[in-house]
Amino acid sequence: MEATAERIRRHGFGRPRYFETLICRRGRTPIGFALYYFTYSTFLGRPTLYLEDLFVLAEARGNGAGRALLRALAKVAVRRGCGRMEWTVLDWNTPSIRFYRKLGAKLRREWILTRLTGAPLRRLARAR
Repeated sequence: MEATAERIRRHGFGRPRYFETLICRRGRTPIGFALYYFTYSTFLGRPTLYLEDLFVLAEARGNGAGRALLRALAKVAVRRGCGRMEWTVLDWNTPSIRFYRKLGAKLRREWILTRLTGAPLRRLARAR
């Protein structure tokens, strides 16, 4: 884990703001969050709301918090003119996959997540 409170504060509340967050509370107690940002689809010609993280405390799961967060995100996406909402789920996370499918989400297995980090990222940035 490389994240720090300072880095998250700077990127989520500074300028520029790289992400937005919704907090789910039961009463005054936080029980979950959704961290998201926007990308752009050249195919649709519209923005995409990308859900980076959806988390609900284990003891609060199964009581509607995840659904409430996703509903709130869908409202943000519609209000901002997004053509879609996307996120990833680990292929072994069957409870989440079942939950997402019940909502009508389609799993796109033909797309492969591709990532550059660390030395390969720096090497590409230096390449001529």
